[in-house]
Amino acid sequence: MTTTEAAIQVSLTPEEIELAKKRMGRKLNSTELFMVETMWSEHCSYKSSRPLLKLFTTTGKHVLVGPGYDAGAIDIGDGWAVVTKIESHNHPSAIEPYSGAATGIGGIVRDILSLGARPIALLDSLRFGSIEKERSRYLFDWVVKGIADYGNRIGVPTVAGEVEFDEGFEFNPLVNVMCVGIVPKDKIVKAIAEHPGDSVILVGSSTGRDGIHGVTFASAELTAAAEEVSRPAVQIGDPFTKKLLIEAVLEALASGKVHGLKDLGGGGLTCASSEMSSKGNTGMEIDISKIPKREPGMVPYEVMLSESQERMLLIVEPGSEEEFIKIFQKYDLNVSVIGKVTDTGFVVVKDGDKIIAKVQSRLLAEDSPVVYREAKVPIDIEKLRDIKEPLEPADLKSVFLKVLASPTIASKEWIYRQYDHEVQIRTVIKPGYADAAVLRIADKKGIAIKTDCNSLHVKLDPYYGGAGAVAEAARNLVCVGAEPAAIVDCLNFGNPEKPEVFWQFSEAVRGMADMAKGLEIPVIGGNVSFYNETEGVAVNPAPVVGMVGVIEDIAKSPTMGFKNSGNGIVIIGETKKELGGSQYYLKVHGIRGGYPPKTDPPTEKQTLLTILETIKSGYALVAHDCSEGGLAVALVEMAIVSGLGFTIDLAKVLVREPLKDSELLFSESHSRIVLEVKQENIERVRSIAKKFGVKASVVGEVTKDPILIIKRDNSIVLTCALSDAQSVWTRSIPSYM
Repeated sequence: MTTTEAAIQVSLTPEEIELAKKRMGRKLNSTELFMVETMWSEHCSYKSSRPLLKLFTTTGKHVLVGPGYDAGAIDIGDGWAVVTKIESHNHPSAIEPYSGAATGIGGIVRDILSLGARPIALLDSLRFGSIEKERSRYLFDWVVKGIADYGNRIGVPTVAGEVEFDEGFEFNPLVNVMCVGIVPKDKIVKAIAEHPGDSVILVGSSTGRDGIHGVTFASAELTAAAEEVSRPAVQIGDPFTKKLLIEAVLEALASGKVHGLKDLGGGGLTCASSEMSSKGNTGMEIDISKIPKREPGMVPYEVMLSESQERMLLIVEPGSEEEFIKIFQKYDLNVSVIGKVTDTGFVVVKDGDKIIAKVQSRLLAEDSPVVYREAKVPIDIEKLRDIKEPLEPADLKSVFLKVLASPTIASKEWIYRQYDHEVQIRTVIKPGYADAAVLRIADKKGIAIKTDCNSLHVKLDPYYGGAGAVAEAARNLVCVGAEPAAIVDCLNFGNPEKPEVFWQFSEAVRGMADMAKGLEIPVIGGNVSFYNETEGVAVNPAPVVGMVGVIEDIAKSPTMGFKNSGNGIVIIGETKKELGGSQYYLKVHGIRGGYPPKTDPPTEKQTLLTILETIKSGYALVAHDCSEGGLAVALVEMAIVSGLGFTIDLAKVLVREPLKDSELLFSESHSRIVLEVKQENIERVRSIAKKFGVKASVVGEVTKDPILIIKRDNSIVLTCALSDAQSVWTRSIPSYM
């Protein structure tokens, strides 16, 4: 083995190097080995996760483009397609939170653009350590700034998301970003180079050394000692160039002469050239001497691996090159014809007339080895679950306020007020007013979008935690009247080489797949982010679910704020003794264990159908999912948004066994949604619930006075002025920042 070969074994094992030699029929030179290393990294090849990802159902009535491309696409009717993707930028954000988060936005926007769609919305799913810790606040502050600055400057609104604070993310924050775009469904372009003779054009920023080895950096654990060394692997974004790139690419696509289009993100030019030619059963020849470079002395492997931002690769009709050059020059963007599509099956890298590398497209893009990892149940899992049940608190009002003040539950206004969520004037329901964002597409047609995951539930039971993430996202969509149509996922875990971590991953995927299948919602794309560890300490497993739903009439989409005093409060579903992994256990008793809530796909499916019918019929004026923080938090959020109070009777909450007041208030059982219903329509709602085989209970009513009254039969459990609850809820995060 040469010194060069030994130096690049960040992700290539000696066995993998030998396998590459065998498949090529010869030794590989250093540039070729770097290209293989990049494409066979965990980040690009999914070598540990591919077998399990096959569990997902990827087809359905709405699906136009499924997994395997830069983004997925669904048909929402009326000639429109929605394109969506979710990605992680965890490692870069841990090192450089501002640039890491900003370039996460930049990359996901280009993924949407790669299918020919205009990006119309962003969502952020974020996780940090305890907000009481200085480093966590620093990362939180600068990640939010990075997302806000980049999104605001490119004119794409950030409309929804979620934030979780937990000591499980003390060393490794998770920064997941979802993007949604729209395109006429007959104008979708795929990242395929299938016509030999087509020209290859590189557009956008010049190529530099930033981001080199970015994918291999993301395919290994972080260490404190390696942070400074890893900084060059973090890309630097330029939102102003990105805005120009978006408009220029959309104008180029309108010509009808773009045959393929791909983002230059992870893996850079190596990834784009090999994946496009492999999918087209063709080859590609690239001349790196024609690539604009912003740093002197760049060697071939640096050019091929650079992950410099704001660049895209176009496959265009031969003879049309000058037309595209004029378009991109008009936008003051770099544009170069750097090669052509061939019929050789190889990616050939040249520097003028000199051949630098020649590697089979399939070897790079599709023939990476699969690693079958060992999965082992953690030895401490039962100890975590089997906890001593805490005593019932004497003062439930103080407990209620403490749960409400949890940064994971409290108002996220400090975050979303930094985002422009109304640019492009499509936002129908703003952040903080409903369980999901609602966007107008055309006339009455709209979509709802949301991300979800409860990582503590997943840690305690990956199967039910993964299933629960899918179920909660679906509930959030139906609460605004949307039919769930597609899932994209971002699976964030520790080191898969550790059997206990791989068990978490395999169980979570199995749970997600079962729930998605049961709800008949296909998975159309996603991302796996492994090695989220520092010094051997892994994050809480966090399989984040992004979901898109279709709304036929956005005028019927309810918000979550109460409407009128005297209306009834109805709970769809049963409350169970399920406090494991709850915010109540964590914030009140300091317990990080217990048995988390279980899910049941048939029950969840019938609950969703019930809510959709009650909203479409006009009977449900308000709908709000009951999840983190339980019934108590769901009700107070509905009251805060509206300024109205409520009175409820816990004795009327449907249960399967006798429950304590704290269990009724703070259980995080699934398949529960709170509705506001006019008194004359309550029996109609009961009838709909009965038709679908689910339970509905009338537990109280909305009141004009801003007082929260919770009783049990004739005994008062707690009363609280709405202003007190609102103060605690709104001031929690700002008080730390």
